[in-house]
Amino acid sequence: MPRSRLSRSLAVLCLTLATPVLAGAEEAAPPAREREAALLVGTVLGGTPMLEDLRSLVDEVGGRATGSDANRRSVEWALERFKAAGVTARAEPFRMPALWLERSAAATVQGPGVRFAPRVAAMPFSAATTKGGFKAPLVDLGRGTEADFKRTGEKVRGAFLLVETDELRDVDGLFREYNEATDIESRAFAAGAAGVVYMGSRPGNQLYRHNVSVGPKNTRPMMVMERDGAKRALRLLRSGTSLTLTAALDLQTGGPYESRNVIGEIRGATRPDEVVVIGAHLDSWDLGGGALDNGANVAMLIDLARQMQRLGLKPERTIRFALWNGEEQGMNGSAGYARTHAAELDGHAMTLSVDIGCGRITGFFTNGRPSLVPLVDKALKPVEGLGPFAQVDVPVVGTDNFDFMLHGVANLIANQEAATYGPNYHARSDEFEQCDARTLRTNAAVVGALTWGFANMGEKLPRQSRAEVEALINSTDLGQQMKSFNVWDEWAAGTRGRAPERPAAPATR
Repeated sequence: MPRSRLSRSLAVLCLTLATPVLAGAEEAAPPAREREAALLVGTVLGGTPMLEDLRSLVDEVGGRATGSDANRRSVEWALERFKAAGVTARAEPFRMPALWLERSAAATVQGPGVRFAPRVAAMPFSAATTKGGFKAPLVDLGRGTEADFKRTGEKVRGAFLLVETDELRDVDGLFREYNEATDIESRAFAAGAAGVVYMGSRPGNQLYRHNVSVGPKNTRPMMVMERDGAKRALRLLRSGTSLTLTAALDLQTGGPYESRNVIGEIRGATRPDEVVVIGAHLDSWDLGGGALDNGANVAMLIDLARQMQRLGLKPERTIRFALWNGEEQGMNGSAGYARTHAAELDGHAMTLSVDIGCGRITGFFTNGRPSLVPLVDKALKPVEGLGPFAQVDVPVVGTDNFDFMLHGVANLIANQEAATYGPNYHARSDEFEQCDARTLRTNAAVVGALTWGFANMGEKLPRQSRAEVEALINSTDLGQQMKSFNVWDEWAAGTRGRAPERPAAPATR
């Protein structure tokens, strides 16, 4: 079917799904905004350049670690896509706290009659080694629990600690990895270990990036070792063979520098100072092409902007399509936006992060704002036939909703089925083939309806005070999540998030 006919047919289908029909009554025409939502939904479900954009970003630009040449190319790539679509766009600078990139990583395991070279990847914010490498005993630390440290005793000091892991299968396992790593590394640093080596948790010996829990403060070489190589080393250690590990990590590191977000914008027709931000991070780690994390959702947002512009849709509120940088290294791009646009945040009606790959959107995290739930339900009415959708009202750290949450702005995260996300997370295998085209188009329809709904509805939640954000932290596990992601200290110091309210000046007579 020709693209124009297919899009019209899908739009009619979505209008049918969105419009209730009463038995024996003549069907009423839907309001104009519902018709516009249905038109947008039908269009993105049809043939658009979204998949070609994803292929281009993954294959032609590739892995896009912030600070790299590829990342700088991705900014120009995104600006060109917005410009070609007729959408106003700009690159907005922000400050990255530290530069970290891997040039190369190698390791050699050696013992009596044994020598082999398993593949390794340096963990982001690992320390570099000298050119000839750094050699230390390799010690079996089991799972890295407190009991394992007690069992290992003084052998920990000055050694590389090899930590056994479970194979990663889902997003729950991913968050468990982050939480456990924080505790393991804290114990290792306190005990004087030379460094930590994690058994790779991805199937098929895939290497991947996993940030050191203390970020740029780290001073030790830290690695992930391919799963089979780590298993071999553990078998040798457990059979009584003494081993050493020589690590050669060539890294590009440095102090603060400037990176850039890309912000596309469709200005609101009647309430332009009220803003809806929908975001996906443009950066990725460098081992794979960054399709799941997060190129697919970058392509989705560009396509939504393109189709709104092509269809001549005029939202009441301003819609900003934010492609963040620095997300993988601490959600720095969205933090930079919150600082740059601090004076505008009272007018931000909603911010959304889409960052869990290409799995079907099943609803949205409303992040401890129960009054958001009925508004999300309302915005999703035009696509209820693509559901069901369930909203989850718990706060979540780990993506670009975070700083908006700390600033008291209503914020959402798309909740998605795991699909192929977990096993390929930050891994060499994160390539174009991991994304299902039909699911990605369905997700675009859902995000399009949500965005259009919030851009035009009358309701707008007030911005929370710092005291209200603190109450959310104190009543949930949000604080523990912040510590796991190494962002608690900035909040506690008052350098990140909404500033404390100033006491009112005393009245003068």
